[in-house]
Amino acid sequence: MDSFPLHAQYLGAFAGYFALAIGLLWLFCLIYTWVTPHDELALIRQNNIAASLAFGGALLGFALPMASAVANSMNWLDAAAWGLVALLVQLLTFKALQWLLGELSARITRDEMAPGLFVGLASVAVGLLNAACMTY
Repeated sequence: MDSFPLHAQYLGAFAGYFALAIGLLWLFCLIYTWVTPHDELALIRQNNIAASLAFGGALLGFALPMASAVANSMNWLDAAAWGLVALLVQLLTFKALQWLLGELSARITRDEMAPGLFVGLASVAVGLLNAACMTY
């Protein structure tokens, strides 16, 4: 069974990197929902599709570079540092879109699909570029 790629010695590294990534994803959710003027989770509970698209895109926009950081990092600290960069980039992306679109939170709260979808897709696009830049 030497050709079997799953070895017990690697499970610890997997668990550590996975816990780090999930922890940073949780931290991203906390900070992102604190920074945005609207309450994403309350809006999603009310079946607000625009909020779901915007927040879901932001989550994916964070997860893509976080995955790249884990895959390319030399150690957990390196992955954590790049994860924090990914978090900052997504926050700045929202702030830039808020400035560009004007009254963004009010429009998402009113369940306007166009800005919600645009924010979600722009967040994914920035996250994908961010992930590509994290290769070294």
